[in-house]
Amino acid sequence: MNREFDYIRNQTIGSVEYVSPREIKVLLEINAPQSTAINTGIPQPFPKVNGFVLIPNESGALVGIISWVGIEHSPYPKRKGYKDFDLIDLPFPLRKLSISPLGVLKESNEKYEVERGVYSYPSVGDIVIVPNQAQLRAIVQNKDSHAKVKIGTSSIAANAPVYINPDRVFGRHIAVLGNTGSGKSCSVAGLIRWSLEAAKKELWKEKKLNSRFIILDPNGEYSNTFDGLCDVRKFQVIIDEKTEENSKIKQLKVPSWMWNSYEWGSIAQASGKTQRPLLRQTLREVRYGGRLDENDSLIKPKRFLTSLLVSLRNYERSGIDAIAGFPGKQNLGDTLQSSVDSLQTYSSFLQEQPKKEIENIVTSLNTVLNRRRKSNSGYYPAFDLNDLNEIIETILSSQKVFEELKTYQGPDEDSPVFFTNEDFLSHIERLSEETNAQQFMDFFMMRVRSILTDSRIASVIETKTKEEITLEQWLGEYVGSNNDNGSINIIDLSLLPSEILFVIVSVLSRVIFEAHQRFRKKTGKVLPTTLVVEEAHNFIKRYDGDSNEITANKLCSQSFEKIAKEGRKFGLGLILSSQRPSELSQTVLSQCNSFLLHRLVNDKDQEMVKKLVPDNLGSILNELPILPTKKAILLGWAAPIPILVEMNTLAEKDRPQSKDPEFWDVWIGEQEREIKWKDITDEWQKEENS
Repeated sequence: MNREFDYIRNQTIGSVEYVSPREIKVLLEINAPQSTAINTGIPQPFPKVNGFVLIPNESGALVGIISWVGIEHSPYPKRKGYKDFDLIDLPFPLRKLSISPLGVLKESNEKYEVERGVYSYPSVGDIVIVPNQAQLRAIVQNKDSHAKVKIGTSSIAANAPVYINPDRVFGRHIAVLGNTGSGKSCSVAGLIRWSLEAAKKELWKEKKLNSRFIILDPNGEYSNTFDGLCDVRKFQVIIDEKTEENSKIKQLKVPSWMWNSYEWGSIAQASGKTQRPLLRQTLREVRYGGRLDENDSLIKPKRFLTSLLVSLRNYERSGIDAIAGFPGKQNLGDTLQSSVDSLQTYSSFLQEQPKKEIENIVTSLNTVLNRRRKSNSGYYPAFDLNDLNEIIETILSSQKVFEELKTYQGPDEDSPVFFTNEDFLSHIERLSEETNAQQFMDFFMMRVRSILTDSRIASVIETKTKEEITLEQWLGEYVGSNNDNGSINIIDLSLLPSEILFVIVSVLSRVIFEAHQRFRKKTGKVLPTTLVVEEAHNFIKRYDGDSNEITANKLCSQSFEKIAKEGRKFGLGLILSSQRPSELSQTVLSQCNSFLLHRLVNDKDQEMVKKLVPDNLGSILNELPILPTKKAILLGWAAPIPILVEMNTLAEKDRPQSKDPEFWDVWIGEQEREIKWKDITDEWQKEENS
């Protein structure tokens, strides 16, 4: 490297006059290029904001990005070889640069390579040079051996191609951020298309493409974007009879039996005291058919104790984390308190030994509650496993009176085990009667019944028989199977009723994540899959972490937060696309290792991005408000250093359907718009009234 830099000392343009960890100031020489450097192999603009310079050192050369160019007037000019001291009464302009250090340019086997980070900072007086063409290309080109996907070019580096490594982009989460019309949807579609096209060129002999992309599409933009690329499956709410146009579209199915107790509770707005415990009990019993002999005189307390025992053992198997943090501790506390109330009711109808056993269990429950509860606020501190064991032992000791309790260790209330909506409704009504809780369940039942009987919703969540769609079939369709040729699954959410939109997205993301968890546990390998979330600010909102309220929006955000934090370990990556990063969950954004930033005008959004990005970027982010369409800043794990990229152009047919409306052409009659409201209202009202 030293030989090379000796050779190019004629490329010197100035010297260092100030050094700090985030900023280096450079004094340009009088003879430094004024607008174009012609000594770099090819003419290139210099000096230019966001251009690159090099400072040779013992490691190779420090790479800096120009953040400021200006002129300072000085009455004391000093030019080497010139006698200017007699001109001290005349101001003389001194050109200066401010640069931000980004990395180190090294030479190996006559090839240049950039490494992120700075080994050592320069000293005052060190020379600064303008890079030649080979060095400039090395700065922007990714030398990673797996960086085989070209996404665009860098105009600042003589249109050098910009490549990405899919492992770094998709495996470690990427956020594509930008205002409406800035090109972010095309970038998302491009990242997928260009990656798969590159992969298809390197397929092993007779192998099929083995990729998996799942796109959550809230506006129906991607319906035709990937046709012909690979196996594309499309899911949406079908509100009309099959036509040639939608014959390949499948009905979106997210059965209610796949929902966990939190998702059920959020959609039914279940309160914590009575409704949530009864809901969880209902789900447990309908999932494993926990119905005991109706002729038994002790049927009610036996059924209740069975359900309570199964619930406590499931908490025990989940470990301390399930009962020490929120919402687990609150759910357990509510369950125990509700159990006290229910058992006291049963006790009033019993006599002799059964009554005594029930009272013993109530005493055990109250002992634990009183030991833990510090006030009457309704909130509970962390429980421990000894609390559970104490209650479980007391319940088991009652078996001599209640005979053997059904202690089935199978599905809990959150397991995706089939049941029908009719079974659910009838069972929860029955339990509310048995526990004399009808007055607390009226609103809950009305809400649940209205949702389950809504024809618009039933087509998505209802399954009549176990054979209609199994969990295995669902995962094969929505995640992928061995028979796929690179599957892209587009889940069109645009016609999904707003009442269940967030619950459906929460269930989809959670089940996909848990499936990948279990795949690794079973096989010891990960299943590389990418989950794409368009309009991510709608589904991954900030929420009040201190609130005990369980809403569908909050569950949705928490599900994606879990994927963002843990998904990489199981092969599940995220592509987030959003126009409002300031509204996104900070937890999710902070877990994104790469960013593709299009035009962002809002100052809050800009400030949020500046706080999150992982690099010392100098002034490059100041260009966010003025970036033209197709141009974006790539930074983070996906790029060796931050790069301004002009994205490749997608063919018109391959672009998401999100282009600007053509008002003028419609106004002047160049494009026709025939209005047939009757066709629309017929379909609309059929959807509502069928």
